Amino acid sequence: MYKVAIIEDDEPTSGQIRGWVLSAAPDIEATQWFTRDEAETAIAREDYDLVILDIELGRDRHAGVAIINAINKVGRGTPVLVVSAMPAAIYRGIMKALDAWDYLQKTTFEEAEFIETFLDMLRAAKNRRQNAANLANAAAAKPAGEELSIDPLRQGVPHWRGKRVNVPLTAQRILAALFERRGEVVSYDELFAVVKSGRNRENIRKHISTLREAFREHDEHFDYIENVPMRGFRWVS
Repeated sequence: MYKVAIIEDDEPTSGQIRGWVLSAAPDIEATQWFTRDEAETAIAREDYDLVILDIELGRDRHAGVAIINAINKVGRGTPVLVVSAMPAAIYRGIMKALDAWDYLQKTTFEEAEFIETFLDMLRAAKNRRQNAANLANAAAAKPAGEELSIDPLRQGVPHWRGKRVNVPLTAQRILAALFERRGEVVSYDELFAVVKSGRNRENIRKHISTLREAFREHDEHFDYIENVPMRGFRWVS
């Protein structure tokens, strides 16, 4: 059974969204959360296939941003749909930069548009679950020398020596770009093409640092990502 978290502080709106979800997918498990604290606790505990959330929860105007960051930190690649009264012209780009799936502005969309978006997300969630299963099976069958398992579709977290490496989506994209061209230098300009925001060298270096720290949680001697001064980075085979 697929699980969706609905994070919305207004109970009638939350109920309406839950009704739309169940009308589109009656066999799905839809759980409602109304505050940032309970939502963040649930996300840390449960592996949701989809998340639908509002940006503003009670007096916390940026609760949704914090929750998306918490989801990205877990590194499961969970699709997130933001449904908010905030102006789409301003916030859609911000949410996209945070790797949200889409942004719907309240009062400007109808049930049909919501359901179409939701079903697209559900298909992506099904693919993500299947890819994760394939990766787990592949990791179990790999010879010991093949240490990194990475999803070519970039929808599942990487595995290092059979263990999950939990990194945000943007860092996953950078890792995929490096590993795809292992042994070669991947320039900063080429890495800018795989990030959605923060297209500058300092930001790329921060993502590289995040990757190294995540790998070293499983292997303290990890040193496969090489800095090539003034040029970029290289995955050393």
